Amino acid sequence: MLSRLVLVLALLPCAVQASASHANGATQPSATARAPVSPHVRTNPLQSEAAPTRTAYSRHNSDEHMHKGPKLSKDAQDTLDWIARSQNSKGLPFVIIDKRHAVVHVYNGLGQWQGSTPALLGLARGDGSVPGIGERPMSQIKPHERTTPAGRFASEPGENLKGEDIVWISYDDAISLHRVRANNRTEHRLQRLASATVSDNRISYGCVNLPASFYDQFVKPVLGQSDGIVYVLPETRSVAEFFGFDATKVKDHAPQ
Repeated sequence: MLSRLVLVLALLPCAVQASASHANGATQPSATARAPVSPHVRTNPLQSEAAPTRTAYSRHNSDEHMHKGPKLSKDAQDTLDWIARSQNSKGLPFVIIDKRHAVVHVYNGLGQWQGSTPALLGLARGDGSVPGIGERPMSQIKPHERTTPAGRFASEPGENLKGEDIVWISYDDAISLHRVRANNRTEHRLQRLASATVSDNRISYGCVNLPASFYDQFVKPVLGQSDGIVYVLPETRSVAEFFGFDATKVKDHAPQ
């Protein structure tokens, strides 16, 4: 088992900007339409008059003990209902990462919604992680291996080599939640976050990049201080099959 320092080194491909060779191969933002992002997102630091307009989610009523938040995708809502019904989060704060829509939803230990934001995800689509990838140098991680793995993860606060706070999703795979960094301008990370599309949000080595102000306001106080749970939704299978719950017992959230 390599030391913690080696594993932290493995985080650099996504916690620090990617290498020039990766940047040269990065695709420009595409025009695939993004699922709408809620106006009830409590912060959207990248939104401005010049930024693309996002279609609004409507509000909905969830379980009584759940805080009202934005209307979620069916996958995210089914997962949230399962978490509430089964008490799967065990009273810990949790995050739902909806990969298909490139959106992150944050909840406290009572299951109350705190905020939601667009996010940047792994360049490659897929729900698995290459064995031992967390121990490999950046130069050996191929584009098709740069996935954000799906699953239920016990998160923990941590730091990168620069001493910046992050939230580990999978320590062994060197996957974390952290602030977006825009040091490499050719990757257009801030533009990708602010765009009205979802397909251009795939750029990282697997880590989940969030707007810095959103991370500071919602992630750091909730998951950056203690253990939590991160649910990364699959994009190649149904959430019910992946997490093993009965889809027939979740509520019907079809528009009324």
